Amino acid sequence: MSLTRHFTRGRDLARSAGDHAADVFAPLALIGRGLRRHADWAKARWAATPKERRGPTLLVGAAVVLGVFLLPHGPLLAIAALVASAAWVGRSPKAPAAPEPDAADVKLPALYAALTPYFGGYDDPGALYRVDGEWKSAFSEWAFDPDGRLAALEIAYPAYFTDTEPAARARIEQVVQGKAGRSREYRFDWDEESNRLRVAALSPLPADIAAQRFVTAPGEIVLGFTDGAGSHRTIPVEQGGVTEQQPPVIWRVGPRSAEPHLLALGAPGHGTSTLLRSIALQALPHGDLVVVDGASTGEHACLVNRPGVHTVETSLHGALAALEWCAQETERRLVALNAARHHGLAAPADVTRPLWILLDRLTELSELAHAEGRTDPQELLEVPLRHGRAARVTVVFVDALDARDRVSATVRTCTRTRVVLGPVTADSGAAALGGPLDIAPAAHTPPGRGYARIGTAAPVRLQVPVTVDPLDEDAPAPLRDAVVALLPHRDTRTEAAAPAAAPAPANLAKEPLGESLGEPAGEPAGELAGELAGEAAPGRARPVW
Repeated sequence: MSLTRHFTRGRDLARSAGDHAADVFAPLALIGRGLRRHADWAKARWAATPKERRGPTLLVGAAVVLGVFLLPHGPLLAIAALVASAAWVGRSPKAPAAPEPDAADVKLPALYAALTPYFGGYDDPGALYRVDGEWKSAFSEWAFDPDGRLAALEIAYPAYFTDTEPAARARIEQVVQGKAGRSREYRFDWDEESNRLRVAALSPLPADIAAQRFVTAPGEIVLGFTDGAGSHRTIPVEQGGVTEQQPPVIWRVGPRSAEPHLLALGAPGHGTSTLLRSIALQALPHGDLVVVDGASTGEHACLVNRPGVHTVETSLHGALAALEWCAQETERRLVALNAARHHGLAAPADVTRPLWILLDRLTELSELAHAEGRTDPQELLEVPLRHGRAARVTVVFVDALDARDRVSATVRTCTRTRVVLGPVTADSGAAALGGPLDIAPAAHTPPGRGYARIGTAAPVRLQVPVTVDPLDEDAPAPLRDAVVALLPHRDTRTEAAAPAAAPAPANLAKEPLGESLGEPAGEPAGELAGELAGEAAPGRARPVW
């Protein structure tokens, strides 16, 4: 056996013997430590006793010891009590748990190191950002939420950083969001004069506000709800069975509106059709609707045969006819309004009642029209878009985010109210909104979440009210009932059948359709009602153009 193996075996034996000895003598060590602490306590107590009281104290102690000695089994019980007390007192106290490191000391150095390649000046010996630099010199203020996530931060950056270039800003915002967490939205406030960047994490918007009657004036449409920084006004809403005050995103339409038309783009399944239904329910009490469903998904079939709804078209032929009538109706309204002003008379009621043109995925019909060599439906929107404000005609154009390049230039130019829904990047959000987006979007967003920009104002966050299709059996019943309650009249497809009375189609034949088409109440309206009540295809009502 080699010498090394002898040394190794001897070391193992010594270690095992030491462990066994520690286990054997551990109770004695525990009792000895307790007796020592008792002695230290007695010494401290004796030192704290005044001199004039030490004699009586010794006399009382001696009497107690004598009494214990005279008791049966007294000494044995006293020794057992002393040993037990020493064992209890001699326990080693548990080591206090190591305090958790400060979130700032863990996360902010990592953020500082990530920003150094972008803010660092390698030729500057006194650079604010360098490899061996101190992060506290660059971050002046910070705050973390109870979960340890970054809530607010103020970052100083060097004056030579190109903070006026959107690409440079986007790189910094991407780095900050990556280190702070991509599950939340962040607002970036660039102070170019002071070379400061203020970052604030935004709380999530309420996503449980269902469709309902909102407290607004005529001509005001609630696109959704935002945070306190995006609106200076609150309205009462029913939320979770209670009434809460929430800040809305208000879109004002009408002859005095500077942004009379809307363009909404969104990712599939993130609420563009929901936004269109919400606008339709708010516009129906005060105006007439023409709806074109270019995707033919039946998302707006609940509006068929409703008072005030001229038509819900799903085919290219019907869409062309409907939009051609809208263009002619816009011209007729302009002529009637000019004639009334020329003669100093009040404008007729049929030209002052708002007309809403709601278009969902019209670019799909445009592609079909190009394939068949027919007129592009978007070309028929030029008159309503350019003269709609004076004629009380409002166009709402909703489409997919990836179809933005297929939207005509006229539509993009005349729609100054923009909405984008779903997960977007800084570039796609800015392109859809027509302006820079100073909010870093979250990686994952719930349906109906996005951003809105009205005119030249700054973009604000947006959460669209939950407005489900009442014909969708997979939707929760309370949400479907909320939409049904806002529709103009009962419909057996979405509600229980009404008591026996005059059939519903007979009521549809009267005023709304005849008057909305500008025809005298009589034979034409009756023929149209007969078509709607008879063999009209489900999901579509065809007016007389």
